[in-house]
Amino acid sequence: MISLSSEMTDNKGRRARSGWVFFDAQCPFCVSLVRRFRPALEPRGYGLAALQDPRVPELLGLPLDELMREMRLLTADGNQYGGADALIYLAGRIWWAWPVYAAAHLPGARGALRAAYRWFAARRSCLNGACTLREAIRHE
Repeated sequence: MISLSSEMTDNKGRRARSGWVFFDAQCPFCVSLVRRFRPALEPRGYGLAALQDPRVPELLGLPLDELMREMRLLTADGNQYGGADALIYLAGRIWWAWPVYAAAHLPGARGALRAAYRWFAARRSCLNGACTLREAIRHE
């Protein structure tokens, strides 16, 4: 396994001591969220990188079609989280997002968050009116 702190760097050569958050760089909504949350994540040691980076499929051990379904988090200790689980994990490390982390531990909440995330992620390309995932949505 590649050590995140010693091997993986962003396109400017920066390393991430806590782990990497991988996002869909072709999704305008996703990119806007990354811009918004970068100031909270980077000081906590999280690097941000595109799922489209050619190193990511091998690093995460996932085929491209599965990789692109949701955001991914790879922690420095090698744990991997996707979608709502990644968001919950990160919320537990940011003091002002802790209520989301706590709420996710209520009975049934994690399942509901996962379902909502999957629904939204499958339609993220439709937000600007140009849905590129229409076929995938029809086959859900």
